[in-house]
Amino acid sequence: MTATTPRSVSFESATLLNASYDHALARLQLEFRDGTRYTYFGVLPELFQDLLRATSKGAFFNRYIRTHFPYARLPG
Repeated sequence: MTATTPRSVSFESATLLNASYDHALARLQLEFRDGTRYTYFGVLPELFQDLLRATSKGAFFNRYIRTHFPYARLPG
């Protein structure tokens, strides 16, 4: 079995700089414009795809992810 590293997707957003998603672990990693990074646990792949399609990444994050999933701040 081969381990894969989630690919980072850059955003043109005032809030979010980039995101990566680990399908095997259902983890979403987000990097914000201020340099902070967080991992959100238990995020379904469909929600990640919805984030990628969202017109406003920041508004989508605030409405559907921010307070809905456990998270950990990553060292920066």
